[in-house]
Amino acid sequence: MLRVAAVIVLVALPVLCGDWNPRLAAQYLDSREKAWFAWPQAMKSGVPCVSCHTSVPYLLARPRLRQALGESGRTPYETGLVEGVRSRVTRTDANDLFSGVSDKKLLGRQVLGAETVLAALVLVLDDAQRGGALSPEAEKALKRMWSLQIQEGSAKGAWLWSDFDLDPWETTDAAFFGAALGAIATGATPASYQSRSEIQANVAELKDYLRSAQKTQPLHNRLILLWASSKLRNVLPDAERQATLEEVWRKQEADGGWTLQSLGAWKKRSAAPPAEGSNCYATGLVAFTLQQAGVPRSDARLTRSLAWLKKHQDPESGYWAAESMNHRHESGSMPALFMRDAATGYATLALLAAGQ
Repeated sequence: MLRVAAVIVLVALPVLCGDWNPRLAAQYLDSREKAWFAWPQAMKSGVPCVSCHTSVPYLLARPRLRQALGESGRTPYETGLVEGVRSRVTRTDANDLFSGVSDKKLLGRQVLGAETVLAALVLVLDDAQRGGALSPEAEKALKRMWSLQIQEGSAKGAWLWSDFDLDPWETTDAAFFGAALGAIATGATPASYQSRSEIQANVAELKDYLRSAQKTQPLHNRLILLWASSKLRNVLPDAERQATLEEVWRKQEADGGWTLQSLGAWKKRSAAPPAEGSNCYATGLVAFTLQQAGVPRSDARLTRSLAWLKKHQDPESGYWAAESMNHRHESGSMPALFMRDAATGYATLALLAAGQ
């Protein structure tokens, strides 16, 4: 990335910002990480899992909230997540990442691919916040990421990815999503790393995969590529980049938001909850990504999307409501809140990126 830590410019904000409350958002996100750390399913490897739905949005949004709220230090959950990743990366063999894990679903190479990409992303972004130089753990995470890159077939340049039947992050067709995250991680590294001769072939294969595969991807995954294109040079041709932006604007609802259906032709399942009208996850992700792609705050269409987000924060608990795309979970259960966690993280990022 031109670095995520560096490109989101924020101003000091009061506790209540216009029509939304960043302190309540922080309290909600912290409470969810506390629950995540206590959930046995998230701790099967001995350290908290860095999940696409709960932990990654948290690690992206919480530093921005800390700056906005004038807080002096990291939360214990930020520290726990990052240090957990560091401890896993220091193991000498990638296969040792899952030593002691008995759940067969967590032992496949698909999970290993996702693990390595997310580890690189987390550590590179953390190093960027600390000053930019790559730590030994980030160096090792990147080396491991490149070593597990697919070397043949239509997915050459990508990574095998988790499939836990969890749209849109962990499905049979989410390898593109993971590859785009790998591009963000790569783009977040210092220029001196990106110029190293030993990674040029890997980066070229990643770019080739993303450019060729993006034509068949749902808008959700192409949004992650759009985000990556603002961090890693030449990962998306200008014409395709502009086409994606135009598609995003065409699919904006009259109220300023976006629907889940506009982001992809998600599989129809009898267990799926109804998903009608503008959605907090879709709108938060789009509004954040558009700003990463360079859409100015003065754009009236972006302004409408931010206004929609401000109207839809829960005034008492601080979250943005959203439900699973493909399951109806028991109310209040951990999985029932995954989409809400992601929606709250990206809505927060979108509003803070705009100085709202």
